[in-house]
Amino acid sequence: MTDKIGVLEAFLEKADTILIGGAMQFPFFKAQGHDVGASLCEEAGIAPAERVLAAGGDKVKLPVDIVCGERFAADTPETYVDGVDVPDGLMGLDVGPRTAAQYAEVVAGAGTVFWNGPMGAFELAPFAAGTRAVAEAVAKAPGITVVGGGDSAAALRQFGLEDEVTHLSTGGGASLELIEGKTLPGVEVLA
Repeated sequence: MTDKIGVLEAFLEKADTILIGGAMQFPFFKAQGHDVGASLCEEAGIAPAERVLAAGGDKVKLPVDIVCGERFAADTPETYVDGVDVPDGLMGLDVGPRTAAQYAEVVAGAGTVFWNGPMGAFELAPFAAGTRAVAEAVAKAPGITVVGGGDSAAALRQFGLEDEVTHLSTGGGASLELIEGKTLPGVEVLA
């Protein structure tokens, strides 16, 4: 989360809409006073999340429902939460179906999409639906679609969609630094 704050701040100036999901959503929820249960939540990410929420207004979209489990495992029982407060003893492992549908709708209407990071634990079959819905929306989007990052690339490969986007970069960190406006040594040499 904290390594992506700079790019979120850059996107506040450039993007029409910013969709938050995956592990990044929990510092945002905590910043809003929601319970995150046993979910992965970087304490250092809460203050930056507050800043992004304050600066972004309606531009920043957060999940409206989530799918939880007792542990990070494919055989953990799934618990659907219609809302975002994670019950004690559970961890959020995917965005819920209402969120996935809303996010897919936003992506379908976008002229340009930059996607970095899955919506949940897509590598665990019971928690792959949110990432699959977003991946399919990105693959079908009529505009330019750029996917950056190893996890996002792995998700596209898992769903057989890697050839359906405009550009796929496995250099997620480098992609984010480029968007932040940082100088990349490899790109600088080419200039």
